[in-house]
Amino acid sequence: MAEIKYEITEEIKVLSENANGWTKELNLVSWNGGKPKYDIRDWSPEKDRMAKGITLTDDEMKILVETVNNRI
Repeated sequence: MAEIKYEITEEIKVLSENANGWTKELNLVSWNGGKPKYDIRDWSPEKDRMAKGITLTDDEMKILVETVNNRI
């Protein structure tokens, strides 16, 4: 399996923290040198391990935010 390279370019918000110190975060992340995308996933305290998550383009994030705002 190929190594996945990532760089957290902006830490936006910690959404929650579990008992083991892992945090669910919203960040901008560049995957394999690509354009940074919005990313929601759990991270270890050292940011060297991560859980499965979701990445969103700018357009997808706009749709998500509009949808949530219309439901509140």
